[in-house]
Amino acid sequence: MREDPVMKAQRMITVLERLLEQNWAVFIWGAPGTGKSSIVREVAASRGLEVRDLRASLLDPTDLRGIPMIHDGKAQWCPPVFLPGPDEKPGVLFLDEINAAAPLVQAGMYQLVLDRRVGEYELPAGWKIIAAGNRKEDRAVTFRLSSALANRFIHLNLDVDAGDWQNWALAHNVHPVVRAFLHVRHELLYSRAPDEAAFASPRSWEMASDVIRDFGSCQAAADVLPGIIGSGPAIELGTFERNADVAAELEAILADPEGAPVPEALDRLWALVSFMGGRGKEETVRRAAGKLLKRLPADFAVVLARDILKVHPAFVRNPGYLTFMRAHGEYFA
Repeated sequence: MREDPVMKAQRMITVLERLLEQNWAVFIWGAPGTGKSSIVREVAASRGLEVRDLRASLLDPTDLRGIPMIHDGKAQWCPPVFLPGPDEKPGVLFLDEINAAAPLVQAGMYQLVLDRRVGEYELPAGWKIIAAGNRKEDRAVTFRLSSALANRFIHLNLDVDAGDWQNWALAHNVHPVVRAFLHVRHELLYSRAPDEAAFASPRSWEMASDVIRDFGSCQAAADVLPGIIGSGPAIELGTFERNADVAAELEAILADPEGAPVPEALDRLWALVSFMGGRGKEETVRRAAGKLLKRLPADFAVVLARDILKVHPAFVRNPGYLTFMRAHGEYFA
């Protein structure tokens, strides 16, 4: 069976930035909750472009054409307000869930996607078209994308990658216990049981992070988390938090980074590194981290150093970091 090439999120961002220089439409395929719309918004924001989100699945076949109005005895079509007008600044017309639209609605997209017009309406210069949809194997509501419409797109397939997600999660302040847990159980970043409505995905882990932060702990949110990430991952996450309660260890290390005990269990190490990396903007944490690097297993020290560098690049001048680099520079090559 043929498998289409897939892209990690960061690679897809780079590719989309290049493709925005052209007028060809792009279609992003991926499972639900994997960040397709977030990628589109991030790329558009980097160019200062508005995103006009058009949910194809909510349209009727005639909606794109608009409604007729009599003018000088002739019928003129008034385009719908959700399509960009001629005086609007450039942006991205995002056709989300396009393959969840009925075939007649898809047929109405043919001319818009290829010719950048529908009847008398013309998409203004500077507007780009990006579409997204779920795959039929994802058990989402989909219709077969007609070959005529499919041939009008450049098709990109999004892959869920734990390393890419960890970088994103650190930048977006995802709760440290979630990041630490998914360092250990990265295969649960996207996981779904056939008999549950809720399942683990990049989007649902972000939701879980917000709930944990609001409730104060996984234990306090124990009856909510199964409805976000599914029962199995929720149970594992709660167990992980109880076994890797890092608050006391973190405070001890901040007070005495050269003498305080360093945990040996992998789950507690990941928790410690994730909590410190998430607080890398704090001077006391950076000072302690610089002294701690030499005491950690090299792979954990590399993760900690990289996480802090992402939020505070000046950490590159920390004496402890420089010493670690001289001994383990090959990890950063």
